[in-house]
Amino acid sequence: MWSHDDGSGALNSVEAVTSIDFASPSTLWRPGGYSHVVSLPATGRLVWTSGQVPVAADGTVAPAGDWEAQARLVFANVGHALAAGDATWADVVKLTLFVVDLAGLPTIRRVRDEFVDVQRPPTSSLVQVAGLFRPDVLLEVEAVACVAG
Repeated sequence: MWSHDDGSGALNSVEAVTSIDFASPSTLWRPGGYSHVVSLPATGRLVWTSGQVPVAADGTVAPAGDWEAQARLVFANVGHALAAGDATWADVVKLTLFVVDLAGLPTIRRVRDEFVDVQRPPTSSLVQVAGLFRPDVLLEVEAVACVAG
């Protein structure tokens, strides 16, 4: 496991955030809640998470049909996965969201915005799928982060 402790106990460094360029050029449609392009230096360490679902570490699944509970647990799980790679939400440059129904999108976005830096939102893709690994699971989220090395 990598350690990027700056002495304060934090695993993230300011350099990881300030050396990444988040852009949404005027030549593209203005996005809501994500950036069109993220450029990062070759000196950073990339961290990928697998898709995270609304299942707690003890195996408890968030309530079926509850978009908010499922989104909160999914984004918390993404945070745990990032931490395992010595990354934080401030390092995230890309999110991919898989949803079974677009009806939950307003709730997902509201919860997501509690985790990401809304002033420098990561690039994002949303994919509607016919189903996920369990019929009661509404969404899955994976992330890519860049940590200064």
